[in-house]
Amino acid sequence: MRSLNRVGAQPVSLPLAADDIVEFHAARLLLLMEICGVKGRIDGLTKMAKLDFFSRYPDFFEVARAEVAPSQSTTEQEQKDDTVESAMVRHHYGPWDKRYYHVLAHLEARDLINVRKKGKAYQIGLTNLGRERAKLLAGRPSFAPLVTRMKEVKKTFGAKTGTFLKTLIYQLFDAEVGQRAMGKKIAK
Repeated sequence: MRSLNRVGAQPVSLPLAADDIVEFHAARLLLLMEICGVKGRIDGLTKMAKLDFFSRYPDFFEVARAEVAPSQSTTEQEQKDDTVESAMVRHHYGPWDKRYYHVLAHLEARDLINVRKKGKAYQIGLTNLGRERAKLLAGRPSFAPLVTRMKEVKKTFGAKTGTFLKTLIYQLFDAEVGQRAMGKKIAK
């Protein structure tokens, strides 16, 4: 009898990791747009990805923050959550998540975001329903560490362009990001 399972597929009896659930990534991007955006909007996929990178990689954020705004840097005792819940990969313009297009389409199909092309860039903005949902998520205790970190990311990098953030990442993290092969996971 032939097995119906694909070779290498995870058995259905094992628990799913948050990284494998599209709604986990959708919730994080809703929070990112609400907290790190301007009026619930982020201008450009590059900027979105770099803000997401700093939200997902607290150690890299602290190094970059110390470079850009030394007076805002936290001490080791103040750092509570330095785990990377979901890794990103090296792409042409720095850290990237291959799921972005899928997750953005998921959010747009549910009328939580609008994606508009403006010149060469895309504007990703929350709809009224998306803002409602983002505010509900922000109030949940399970998202508290992420919300806190995103507020710090916004304070430090919210006014910067995607190009500035990309350049900063390549300058500060050449070995960890710039020299990594395309498509390879960025480690902490």
